[in-house]
Amino acid sequence: MAKAKREEAWEFFGELLKEHREAAGLSQTDLGARVFVSGTYIGLFEQGVRKPQLDVAKRIDAVLQTGGIFERTCKKLIDKSPYASYFYEVAELEAVATKICEFGPLVVPGLLQTPEYARAVTLGGNPVASEEYIEEKVTARIERAAILKAATRPEYWAILHENALLTPIGGPAVMAGQLEHIAALIRQRRVLVNVLPRAVGAHAWMTGTLKLMEFEDQPPTAYTETEFSGTLLDDPAVVKQAQRAYDLLRVATLSPEASLALIESAAEDYRRCATTGTT
Repeated sequence: MAKAKREEAWEFFGELLKEHREAAGLSQTDLGARVFVSGTYIGLFEQGVRKPQLDVAKRIDAVLQTGGIFERTCKKLIDKSPYASYFYEVAELEAVATKICEFGPLVVPGLLQTPEYARAVTLGGNPVASEEYIEEKVTARIERAAILKAATRPEYWAILHENALLTPIGGPAVMAGQLEHIAALIRQRRVLVNVLPRAVGAHAWMTGTLKLMEFEDQPPTAYTETEFSGTLLDDPAVVKQAQRAYDLLRVATLSPEASLALIESAAEDYRRCATTGTT
């Protein structure tokens, strides 16, 4: 399903939700309280701005006694997304975020990836997948990254652990291209990147990737991901804890200038290896 059609489908989901909610005589706040989200979120669901997770859709069905229509519709739309079920809403939120902060402990975050690097990462986790599957995943990731080149692009911060620079994903040529791409984005002032040195040792966030997002008319969110699952967090207290962890990471990083120098130095080393055939 094309992205435009998915958006239309989510808008229909929102219209249907509003229709059933009003028929039940419930305000957005009333329904939100019964399905354990805020009334504001119910409003955003109805506008098609945010997409409810499957468990929320199930609770809406139970409260409004709609026979599973919201669960079925939500599941169908999730299944047709090129993203993992736990990530589809995150991808939608990235497109409307005003600020995104990420931490990549081992792999370069998706929004910074080149097609070659994205392909190597995807193949690493799916070594026997079809070419069609690999291309779909890579294309979806690169399409997400287009927001960094848009006129309305979000303010974007990334903290890369030094391990993300030193792990040769895809080989020297791919890594050289990937790090040169990041350096170019930095020099074009499209992104802000700091490197967390390995010498720091234990640090504030040791459990996987972390993404923080801020919005013009929505509360901030945090997203955490491990190898096989991800969790979108919007509880204010939990998001505040995640923001504090990110702040602690940032104060332990190299300066922007030193970070860029390290990225470019690593890129040169990889390019040299690619040219000479050494490792």
